[in-house]
Amino acid sequence: MRYLSTRGEAAARGFSDILLEGLAPDGGLYLPERYPQVSAEQLARWRDLPYADLACEILSLYIDDIPADDLRALTRATYTAAAFGGDPRIVPLKPLVGDPGMALLGLSNGPTLAFKDMAMQLLGNLFEYALARRHAELNILGATSGDTGSAAEYAMRGKRGIRVFMLSPFGKMSPFQTAQMFSLADPNIHNIAVQGVFDDCQDMVKAVSNDLDFKRRWRIGTVNSINWARLAAQIVYYFAGYFQATRSNDEPVSFAVPSGNFGNICAGHIARMMGLPIRRLVLATNENDVLDEFFRTGVYRPRASAETHHTSSPSMDISKASNVERFVFDLLGRDAGRTADLFGPRLARPGFFDLSADPAFARIGAGFGFVSGSSTHADRLQTIRSVAQGSGVIVDTHTADAVKVAREFVEPGVPMLVLETALAAKFPETIREAIGRDPERPAGFDDLERRPQRFVVMPPEIDAIKEYVATHCAAEAAGG
Repeated sequence: MRYLSTRGEAAARGFSDILLEGLAPDGGLYLPERYPQVSAEQLARWRDLPYADLACEILSLYIDDIPADDLRALTRATYTAAAFGGDPRIVPLKPLVGDPGMALLGLSNGPTLAFKDMAMQLLGNLFEYALARRHAELNILGATSGDTGSAAEYAMRGKRGIRVFMLSPFGKMSPFQTAQMFSLADPNIHNIAVQGVFDDCQDMVKAVSNDLDFKRRWRIGTVNSINWARLAAQIVYYFAGYFQATRSNDEPVSFAVPSGNFGNICAGHIARMMGLPIRRLVLATNENDVLDEFFRTGVYRPRASAETHHTSSPSMDISKASNVERFVFDLLGRDAGRTADLFGPRLARPGFFDLSADPAFARIGAGFGFVSGSSTHADRLQTIRSVAQGSGVIVDTHTADAVKVAREFVEPGVPMLVLETALAAKFPETIREAIGRDPERPAGFDDLERRPQRFVVMPPEIDAIKEYVATHCAAEAAGG
């Protein structure tokens, strides 16, 4: 399997190459040259597999430069009940009895209590494996709006040959999310709090990755969902959720996904393209509704930092969704030239476009199954309250956004699976506002916010970030 850039100006690469490279050198995002088609026989064979073996089967369709036995060993080492809350299903399905036809797909049982662990734990093992084979090192530069950072740092802490430099918006995450990252004392973890919003952090990661000389000199890689390996790992739980919700392999299922950077739901799009019987992909946004606007109107209008709202579902406080470029590439019939025109530096307003009159836009729903909606803080509170009362389940703020929008698209006879974002314990202030009490905390997190924190605060300046990364890489390489 070879991988192509959405902008068409980078050479096709193998999996291990793009795993370590992240962003393509032409500024585009990698996608496989084709989506493998899954047969009825394969679905039948996969239905009763343990999660780790299901992951191996699906990932082997995309990875042909890692021996099958090694890949199976990696997935089995990653997806253990001990690492994911003690449940051998890894991603258990939890019916919402107060909402007939709806269920939560439990993705937040990993070490950082968020769905990002599902891919990041595997990514850490893949990085370590690939680097050992090449006798190489990697300096990971990432951006987070809340959960990617802690998931990446917990997955990479102590990994041989890996350093992590994680950018986050200063003061814009929940205290729990902030403490999860900043309290890590591992010497290979570097937290940089940027005086801006997530989009500033993401823009700087892309800018550094686009400086090919700097990237090559300091061996810069990424863990954000711009890295294809993240999406590949996330495809697996769509299949796992489908198998739990159905009895036969021809029943349709819909998925509702809270979305900020479009990575999680993009994995669902790919699962659907592979042949998984997904009826609808329900995209839910918060007050930062760039994606909802695009899927309803065909107008993609990224907002400036000053127009990005700080909300009670902060991991979706994003106004430039990187992974939408992958979907638009597919929507336009994989026309790399047009995709480059829409997202590259050729236009006066790169990233802004209007496809409302384009025939391709009509296929968003009919051809690709997408519908969308948005949620507000008031909606969030009401949804958290109603789910707790009707089902006895306390959902986090992002999952509440997805439940709110999912309720608008439930169809008789079609299970609606809501992808859980995180455990409610990460957002106690809003949960308390909604139901009058704090959510229960898992063991080991009682004193999290009181632990010493280690981070630096920096302005959103690319040169300052480059200098920080280069200085620390050079010092650590010299043993300083």
